[in-house]
Amino acid sequence: MKSRSRSATAALTAGVTALMLSSCAGGASDSGKVTLEFQTAQAADSPLLAVLTEITEQFESENPGVDIDLKTGGNDYESQIKVRLAARNPPDIWATHGWSLLRYGQFLAPLQDEPWAEHFNPALAPVMKNDDGEFFALPVDTAVSGLIVNETVLERAGLSADDITDWDSFLAAAEAVAATGAVPLTLAGSKDGSAGNVVDWLAPGAFDEDQLASFEKGEFDADGYEKILAVLETFRSKGWINPDYSSATGDDMARSLAQDRAAFALSSNVLVTQALSYAPGARLAFVPVPAMNGTESYLIGGENTAFGAARDGDHLDEAKEYLAYLAQPENDAALAQATGSIPGLTNVEADLGVLQPSYEKWVEPGTVPLRPFFDRAYLPNGMWNTVVTTADSVIAGQSSPADSTKKVADDFATLYKEAE
Repeated sequence: MKSRSRSATAALTAGVTALMLSSCAGGASDSGKVTLEFQTAQAADSPLLAVLTEITEQFESENPGVDIDLKTGGNDYESQIKVRLAARNPPDIWATHGWSLLRYGQFLAPLQDEPWAEHFNPALAPVMKNDDGEFFALPVDTAVSGLIVNETVLERAGLSADDITDWDSFLAAAEAVAATGAVPLTLAGSKDGSAGNVVDWLAPGAFDEDQLASFEKGEFDADGYEKILAVLETFRSKGWINPDYSSATGDDMARSLAQDRAAFALSSNVLVTQALSYAPGARLAFVPVPAMNGTESYLIGGENTAFGAARDGDHLDEAKEYLAYLAQPENDAALAQATGSIPGLTNVEADLGVLQPSYEKWVEPGTVPLRPFFDRAYLPNGMWNTVVTTADSVIAGQSSPADSTKKVADDFATLYKEAE
């Protein structure tokens, strides 16, 4: 959906002079010291923010003329950045949350000529580079995720991670886990967005290639989408989702995995990193996501943690210097390890700890297909909130799969038309 996403980005800035982002937030004090505002999109307790803070302090000590103001991000991070761009007041640096090219490309400085750019992971090219070979953010890591499993909880149910080979075996495992008193699937309420992650993770296995292509043509496959939400309804009705779902947070999800109270999660691997901060010995792994339609299991991946600099920022040179510092192999390795993901630069090696065996088994051979995030690839810009809230309504028992699907279809039609 590249063309539509670009059109949607243009719509975002209607009335704003193209690329006139001269009023950036960072500034210089009377002493001549430069302060760069960096919107990190990270929660205050994020493992990534902790590492980023340490590296930033090192940068500041080596570059006394530059201060980096690290800003945390809340649930409204995306809308805040949208407002900042429309007001021609972008941060000097910001996290692109998977949209460095299609949504933010026109606002960010191209980085393909930076010294570290030769190490850009080619696996990210389809989603981060334009037709001219330009890319607009430092790829800290490369997202490769699957179905997160707690091996201790599975063993108590007489199972192992290797038993999750297809959709039927996944459902059977959920039933066996529930019989032990553990929670099959841990999720957090709508503000966390984990309900939307379920849709993103399951959608590639709910549609065939022709059905996925129909989304790109503006044709919404309601039957397939309703089947995804019906899975959530089934898990809810069977008690296979944590009963405190509505009040639960992402931190609660991490704790449930750390404390061996939940078997599965559909999330990025940063959830594993967070869980390990509570229980370093937790036996966590990931396996390919079983396909609902009975086809081959798959992994989910694409752009993950990436940082870009405002194209017309007052201190672009300093911002690029800081990004180059983050790109140094030892720094990028530490950042990637904090997210539980493989580095976004090919000259970097990271010790993924408890997840290393999963990567070696499922990722390195290259035999398991890697599918893009459904909302980024097949839905119009602006759909994420609808995806989350409608899935949340089903999990909370406030809406049926059919009614929620209708809401998604209506918003799809509206936003697709706006993007044309």
